[in-house]
Amino acid sequence: MLATPGPLPPTGVADRWAFEVKQDGQRAMVYLPGDGTILMRARSGTDITAAYPELLPLADALGSRSAVLDGEVVALDGHGRSDFERLQQRMGLAGSPAKVARMAARVPAHLMLFDVVHLDGRLLTGLPYAERRKLLTGLGLAGPAWSTPAAITGHGAEAWEMARDAGLEGLIAKRLTSRYEPGTRSKTWVKIKVHRIADVVIGGWVPGRGRLAGLPGAVLVGERRDGLLHYAGSVGSGWSEAERTRLAGLLHVATIDACPFAQAPPVAGARWALPRLVGEVRYTSRTRAGRLRHPSWHRLRPDLTPDDLA
Repeated sequence: MLATPGPLPPTGVADRWAFEVKQDGQRAMVYLPGDGTILMRARSGTDITAAYPELLPLADALGSRSAVLDGEVVALDGHGRSDFERLQQRMGLAGSPAKVARMAARVPAHLMLFDVVHLDGRLLTGLPYAERRKLLTGLGLAGPAWSTPAAITGHGAEAWEMARDAGLEGLIAKRLTSRYEPGTRSKTWVKIKVHRIADVVIGGWVPGRGRLAGLPGAVLVGERRDGLLHYAGSVGSGWSEAERTRLAGLLHVATIDACPFAQAPPVAGARWALPRLVGEVRYTSRTRAGRLRHPSWHRLRPDLTPDDLA
C-alpha cells in the first residue's frame, strides 16, 4: 500500500489520523513463516533478503508465530535520521556475500516496521489501521537491527514541526479507519514532505523536448561559495507554463559559451547562461556532496543578485 502526496489533514480532524515519520529507504515486505526463516521482498517483488544479513535474526523474533510485516530498510546517519544516499551503498549487493558482509559492517541497515498484514494464519488487510497498529505494537519487535517506531495519533501540526526541526524528510498520515490496500496508492495514507528553501543562481539549462521544445526542460543551478559557483542540481519541475516561457526569454538573452560552474556538471546537452539570475527552489534534503534532493522551482528572485548570496 502506497501513500498519496498531499497536505496535512486539517486540525479539526487530526484526531482521526495517526502520524508516522517518513523514512527514506527501501520499502520491504517481510515474510516470517515461523520456521526460523525469513524472506524480504522489495516493492518490485525482488528478493532482497541476502542484501541485509544483519536482519536475518529477525527470523526467530516471533518464535513459531507466522507474520507478514511491512516496513522500510534504512541506513541511519550520525543523528539517527534515515539517509538514502548511505543506504544506496548497500542496495544491489546480494550477489556478493563477502562484499555484503564488508558493507554491512561499514553501513549497517535498520528495519523500521510500521504495519502487519498477516498474523498467525490470519489475513489482516481488512482491519482498520488502528487495530493493525495495536497488533504490531503487541509483537514487541525491537532488536539490534529492527524496531517499531511510534505513531502519534492527532497533533499533526506539532508532529510536522517536530519533523521539520529535526531535519526529517516528512510525515506519513494514516487514517485510523483505513484498511490495507495492497498495490494501491491510497488517499487514506498521505505523504507530507518537509520542504526546505534555497536561493540559487542559474548557470545553465537543458532544452526541453516534445511539448517543451524551445523552452527549458530543466535549469542547472548553483550556489556561491568562496567566489565560485558550485553546481547544486537540476530543477525540472514546479513551473507554470507562463513562468517557463518567461524563463526561456531570460535565458536566451543570458546565453554564453563557457560553463560558469567551478566544475562542469555531467549533464548531456547542457547550455550555459551568464550566472546573474537568482531563483528560489524547494528541496527535501541534500546529498553528502551538497546537491539538492528532489528540487522544484518556486520563483525567480529579481530582488536578489548573485553577490547577495556570496
